[in-house]
Amino acid sequence: MTTDDPVQRVSALLADHGVHGRRLRIVVALLTSGWQSLAELVRQPAVPRRTVEELLAAMEPDVEREGDRYRIRPWRTTVYREHLDLGLELGNALNYTDPLEAAAQTHEEMVTRIKQDIHAVPAPMPALDHVAATAQTMLRRAMWLDEQYTLSGARLLCLGDHDLTSLAVCAVRPDLEVLVVDLDERVLEFIDNRAAERGFTIRSVHADFRFGLPPAAQGWADLVFTDPPYTPEGIGLFVTRAASCLRDVDMGRILLAYGFSERNPTLGLKVQQEIMQLGVLFEAILPRFNRYHGAQAVGSASELYVLRATSKTRKLLDRPSNTAIYTHGPQSIEAQGKTTSAQLEALRATASADGRLKVDEVRGPAWDRPLNAAEDTALAIDATGDPGPWLLRVLLAASAPRVAVLVANNHLDLSNQAGQRALTAALRHKYRLRFLRSNPDDRSAVVVAEQIPANRLDAGERLARHVLDRAHGKVGNLWREGLISTAKATGITLTRNAARDLVAEAAPTPADLALRLIDIPRHRIAPLLDAITASAADLS
Repeated sequence: MTTDDPVQRVSALLADHGVHGRRLRIVVALLTSGWQSLAELVRQPAVPRRTVEELLAAMEPDVEREGDRYRIRPWRTTVYREHLDLGLELGNALNYTDPLEAAAQTHEEMVTRIKQDIHAVPAPMPALDHVAATAQTMLRRAMWLDEQYTLSGARLLCLGDHDLTSLAVCAVRPDLEVLVVDLDERVLEFIDNRAAERGFTIRSVHADFRFGLPPAAQGWADLVFTDPPYTPEGIGLFVTRAASCLRDVDMGRILLAYGFSERNPTLGLKVQQEIMQLGVLFEAILPRFNRYHGAQAVGSASELYVLRATSKTRKLLDRPSNTAIYTHGPQSIEAQGKTTSAQLEALRATASADGRLKVDEVRGPAWDRPLNAAEDTALAIDATGDPGPWLLRVLLAASAPRVAVLVANNHLDLSNQAGQRALTAALRHKYRLRFLRSNPDDRSAVVVAEQIPANRLDAGERLARHVLDRAHGKVGNLWREGLISTAKATGITLTRNAARDLVAEAAPTPADLALRLIDIPRHRIAPLLDAITASAADLS
């Protein structure tokens, strides 16, 4: 309908939405009640931003703007209310109580603490599609889980947890055992510190789900909660990993937060088809369950899917995954294949040390298994898509006389001296590092790692090196066997039981003894290596 009357244009737009026009009518009612931020116009009725913008455009020139706030001009509000019959929507808008807020009012202290955690947690990483959920949403998740399931003595695994759902659930049910698996080292450190302060049983391990799952997470959980990247590839990967984490496929459940714009149902269909191809049953879908600070394209809201794996799911758990699963950044769907031939050629030349060493091929950044090379062969690794954590993991996994890793020039471990020193310190018993910034171009950098000869290390450093060179073995076993060998070299006989007791007593985080070094969060690696080094000195 073409008309110069804004009210008629809005009326036509509402009619176009048919039975789904109720939430758009709430947007109009809000605008007749006074100034409203764009975020609030999206959030309260859970309407996509583009739809709100279309409404605002239809209202011109009756709508006025002040910064990011909008309202219908006061002398025109009565016209809109009467012509569009907004009495019910206006009453609902003015007396609106967010169901999340209503539930939170009886838990004010808990909500306050969650808000404090949200404020203090490291900022979201756009390249990982992080969008923070509201404090009320995190409390709602915790209370809903406690209402639906017997959490006392149960195991919850959070597959990615920038929203800090782990802390919220433990606040509601402190006797719950939680494992957090995440790529973001900063989030793992934050959760570890908060859990220790509050006495929660939360453990954390590091992983990039595109390269597999840590053994500690496989077959461990009764429930898995995840809020993954909202692409079919991302959802499929996270659901597959979540199913691998269940210790009882029949009894376990996967709780998935996912939302798509009502303007793009085709994307929602693709995602649901991706899930169904995994042999996963949709047990329930709770509409607009999760609310966010942002994500306006999907109305700042997402559904909660309750998924149940089947026997078909088990057969698909080992299918290969695509590293491009995000909507933004170097690992987005659109960013595939960005490394140039000139960059790869320069990387190979740097790795070979001008031809003194062989380079078989340029490898990808996966660290799910050891990256080994012969004594006359260097490793060249393309990690240009590294969102931050890959570089350390790749160098922990690598075993070669020389390793060259191509990363972005603004990589967190290279962009300042503090980052370079921290990376150097973590690998000081294994590699000597050089940072070739703006090489081979101003967008790239190459990190060169030269292996340190073991004969240049003292006994404690060699013991740490023993563990570093076997990053895919269990730390406790490696430390114990290395301690026995170190003692034998000095003429001391140390039994396995005695060595085990020494290791248990010296470990900064005893739970890490059951993990692989490659899976331990970065902030716990340095104290662990220091303890390993010191344990050799304690033998004398």
